[in-house]
Amino acid sequence: MTDQLIALGVFVTVFTIAAMRNVNIGIVMFPAAAAVGLWVADMALEDIVSGFPLSILVLLVGVTYFFGIAHSNGTIDWLIGKSLTKVGERDALFPAVFFVLTAGISAMGAPLGGLVMAPMGMSLAHKRGIDPMLMALAMGTGLSAGAFAPTSLFGIITWGTANSAGIQFSPLLLFSVAVALNLVLLAVAYVMFNRRPSTGPPSFAEAAVARGAQLSEYGQSTLGSGSGSKRDADEVPEVGRATSEQLTTIGFMVLLVGAVVVLSLSGLEPDIGVLGFALGAMLALFDPKAGKGAMTRIDWGSVLLVGGIITYVGVLTELGVVDLLGEGATKLGTPIIAALLLCAAAGLVSAFASTTGMLAALVPLALPLIADGGIPGWALICAIGICASIVDVSPFSTVGATYVATTVDDEQRPRMTSLLTRWGLSMVVVGPVVLGLTLIVPGMIFS
Repeated sequence: MTDQLIALGVFVTVFTIAAMRNVNIGIVMFPAAAAVGLWVADMALEDIVSGFPLSILVLLVGVTYFFGIAHSNGTIDWLIGKSLTKVGERDALFPAVFFVLTAGISAMGAPLGGLVMAPMGMSLAHKRGIDPMLMALAMGTGLSAGAFAPTSLFGIITWGTANSAGIQFSPLLLFSVAVALNLVLLAVAYVMFNRRPSTGPPSFAEAAVARGAQLSEYGQSTLGSGSGSKRDADEVPEVGRATSEQLTTIGFMVLLVGAVVVLSLSGLEPDIGVLGFALGAMLALFDPKAGKGAMTRIDWGSVLLVGGIITYVGVLTELGVVDLLGEGATKLGTPIIAALLLCAAAGLVSAFASTTGMLAALVPLALPLIADGGIPGWALICAIGICASIVDVSPFSTVGATYVATTVDDEQRPRMTSLLTRWGLSMVVVGPVVLGLTLIVPGMIFS
């Protein structure tokens, strides 16, 4: 018991200190895993290192490299511009369009990539008289929905971790649940904020928002060129014809998504990382300049973050800490209560810390509850993942802070801070309740 408490205490301490210091948690967690594994768990170093999730590394690198080429050769910008020109003067459609665009970009490997839409979306909202809160929530829900695509970070981590633990469910199921819930939240946002904004008194210190807006999950700037610079985006950009490189890239994007869908529906497990590597290699041979530029877009931060945490979780598993926590959860009462508390914890911590880190840490900890509590694994894993994501519009997270910082009207920012805080923290309760009633409880009844 002493060894287990020491290992768990080190895990919590390292996670907290690294998050407070804005250092990639995985980088600090990996040597901590080695130290605890060697001196507390009496493991061989080879066994500790073998816990690093190579399959997730291949997924992340392959996917982010492929879509990095799509960014480098201008395909993403072309698709965005083409979509916006179709809207014209139908202002009420803009939030829905930005939901789709943000979801599409978020689905391309790195969810935070969806933040490239923030400056344009908030500027268009200001010019067209759209409530900035509605536009922020449209982009925030879109980002959350796209993040659980089989080709994106949250989907890869959630499904990949569950799959490696023997919990079988389709990655398309996870994606479908995320899209459905976020569409409901978008509809609620339309009902609540589909009117011209009014300025309210400040409720929170903007200093905290300014600090949060400057840092991503990995301690990198999010308000530089691309994800937060206040460029002039009042006008919808003019779009010319797509180049041959862009048309080829679009064709390969359709091919990747189609292959994933067909293989999943056929009962097979598509190796999206390998597909991403293959298609990316062909695009790089066709356009070497874009291939070289895509190298800088590989999401090494996520690889290190997830790798370090999962390696440490492997040490915790070896020591029996995961089983111990699972037993403690089942003693809280009925399994559904333990499941809801786990989902609420995922949302609460994620509102202030790394969503990616929460997914990597909590999904393995849910396994004993699934095994002993009679809760269907697919339902609980889906619920934990989505609950950790829908709170990201909190202004104390990267996503919410970026939306506050890119709000054009300075007088609206205190109002945005207050409303995004209320929305984000309300999701800590709404998410577990809704997903518990629609996924977990029905899954327990009909399993």
